[in-house]
Amino acid sequence: MSEDGAVEVELIVVPDAGAAAAAAAALLVEAADADGSLVLAGGSTPRHAYELAAAAHSDWGGAEIWFGDDRCVPADDPRSNQLLVRESLLERLVVEPLVHAVPIALPAEEAAAAYDAALRDQQFDLVLLGLGSDGHTASLFPAAPTLDVSDRLAVAAEPGLEPFVERVTMTIPALSGGAHVVFLAVGEGKALAVRRAFAEPPSRMTPASLVRSRSGTTTVIVDAAAASLLG
Repeated sequence: MSEDGAVEVELIVVPDAGAAAAAAAALLVEAADADGSLVLAGGSTPRHAYELAAAAHSDWGGAEIWFGDDRCVPADDPRSNQLLVRESLLERLVVEPLVHAVPIALPAEEAAAAYDAALRDQQFDLVLLGLGSDGHTASLFPAAPTLDVSDRLAVAAEPGLEPFVERVTMTIPALSGGAHVVFLAVGEGKALAVRRAFAEPPSRMTPASLVRSRSGTTTVIVDAAAASLLG
């Protein structure tokens, strides 16, 4: 923590998206090899990191997997984060981890209540998060009421951007409980969000700026394009 009370982050800038995925994969493998509990992100950016992690370490038998958020769609829907993780990681492993999926077959409020109950008393070794161009992370969107929730670990989230479907998301207290919180962002389209989230004061208009590990380390992995607006 800095002298002004701000939580410092470890910034890792690499040349390109492939190197960013490799850096994130290395952290995933380290946590899985230690039989850790991991929270995984959806979206397109982490996919390659999951593929690399599976190729590097095929026995995740002692690990546990949770989801930072998911959409209330069938598990085989292309919009499902569970499908993304299954295709890019789980199906490539020799020994799979224990997976705690969001019960997305339920209506959003019921699914959120069930996931909130499952999350109670859980300790997370690694929380992997993405970053939207609008500054959102998981399904925590700018100025949304979910940003103010302090007594729940998972809540229903209104559609914040396409695809416009109901979602379930971990809350800021849940995500910030990770011993190691890792953000992964690549591409010039994320540059402004990276600056707002990690080089400017925290703001409800940039939800990612509000998520930092309370007791451990927060790491930001970005490629040169995404880091281009940092000082």
